[in-house]
Amino acid sequence: QVQLVESGGALVQPGGSLRLSCAASGYAFSSYAMTWYRQAPGKERELVARITRDGGDTNYADSVKGRFTISRDNAKNTVYLQMNSLKPEDTAVYYCKVTRGLLGSWGQGTQVTVSS
Repeated sequence: QVQLVESGGALVQPGGSLRLSCAASGYAFSSYAMTWYRQAPGKERELVARITRDGGDTNYADSVKGRFTISRDNAKNTVYLQMNSLKPEDTAVYYCKVTRGLLGSWGQGTQVTVSS
């Protein structure tokens, strides 16, 4: 049974930093790319960042390029999202996702609020 558990969300001031974690279990973590998504109130869920299974390649939404960094530790079955220079528009619930063939699995999400 695939399980993805996000953590690290918090209330942070503009310009601050957070590191989100997503702990995976129930499948061969190192065999699949991982993605982070986010969903703000009243908006559609959007892809934030993606990392290949070996961590050798990453992709980012234009809105977070240069501020966010996705990484993974295959020994710990965990993917991370380092978020720097946070802005109020980064406020959202952040989710990690793994897609295995036609099957996508999501975590429960972690809330990030950027506000003074």
